[in-house]
Amino acid sequence: MYDEKRREPRLRYQWPVWFAEREDGPLAQGQMVDVSSGGAAFTCYSDKCPTQGDKITARFSVPRYTDGESFDMENCVRNSSVCRVEEISPFVHKVAVQFSEALPFKPAEVTDTEALAIDKIII
Repeated sequence: MYDEKRREPRLRYQWPVWFAEREDGPLAQGQMVDVSSGGAAFTCYSDKCPTQGDKITARFSVPRYTDGESFDMENCVRNSSVCRVEEISPFVHKVAVQFSEALPFKPAEVTDTEALAIDKIII
């Protein structure tokens, strides 16, 4: 059995993520795999991939449910440290990063108001 060691659940979704070695540097694009308040994982092409230990700036959006039956995308920019890089294929790598400053919310947790909106959508 797998022993989960994460402090909070991660929100799994697929949305573009942009990253660069410097905040004003040239951007490379990846695709978000999952995110928590303290870090994220994304895939990117091997030739644009950072390496373990690199410092990058990541720009991404996280879905957040509103009081209605919809959600908004919260735009985030975070300086990050690359914790791990895994080869998915010769052309694609998965990158795990830790944010230098946590997000002010937990993306995978839904408030009571948000839960009501989700229930209405499902019914």
